[in-house]
Amino acid sequence: RGSGSGDGDGGGGGGVGVEGAAGTMSNQGKIEGVFATRMNQQTYKLKVKGAQKGYELLKKKADALKARFRALLTEIKAAKEEVAKMMPESYISLASAYYSAGEFREDVVHDVKDASIRVFAAEDNVAGVKLPVFTENFVEDAQQSKIGLTGGGKAVDEARKNFQGLILKLVKLASLQTSFVTLDEALKVTNRRVNALEHVVIPRMEATVSYINKELDEMEREEFFRLKKVVAMSDDSPPVDEDEEKASSSPSDNMLDSFGGSAVDSDVVF
Repeated sequence: RGSGSGDGDGGGGGGVGVEGAAGTMSNQGKIEGVFATRMNQQTYKLKVKGAQKGYELLKKKADALKARFRALLTEIKAAKEEVAKMMPESYISLASAYYSAGEFREDVVHDVKDASIRVFAAEDNVAGVKLPVFTENFVEDAQQSKIGLTGGGKAVDEARKNFQGLILKLVKLASLQTSFVTLDEALKVTNRRVNALEHVVIPRMEATVSYINKELDEMEREEFFRLKKVVAMSDDSPPVDEDEEKASSSPSDNMLDSFGGSAVDSDVVF
């Protein structure tokens, strides 16, 4: 029983030691490996201020991107509703033109030389993020007006106008969706940076500054204690007797006294 209880106690002690070591390692992982010096203290204080300033700027950028993101969602919804409304009308007018003027698809393909609608790409800057924007330019083609002269010209013109409006709406919708995808990626990156600064970088730097302050305070206390011990040791030195000090400091009146001789000697003439 004694042996078993001793083993159990030893095992328990080992478990506590492992947990303590794990806790120490986890605490060390929350700070950066630096020496506790005044220079590092000032350096990391400046780093904390810079990280907090960067966090505030990125937070404002994320808010601006979110506002534009919501505005794009509203515009995309409205554009899709308009396209969904215009698409059936355009194809119905095309079917009516085919019915009135006959099959004219080959004539249109043969007569068209240049595109009547040209799309140009531009950029829109939102909080430092460049969003692609498509702008259209409509060019009237006089050759297309010959179609439908023999009959059904009104239906052909109506179908042409409907499809021109539909293409313009599709270009606008493509521009909004492209900007939406680009803005979504930029917003994800910005949010990751904001979260990293808020939950990882700034707490680690603040913990490092706190660690350096504690170490410097401990070093100051150790230095103060050492000086106190030095002063106490100097005060505890043994006192010196005044008579002995005088005897050792003042020389004897007669050097022969040290040899046990008399002060008056008949053989010695001075």
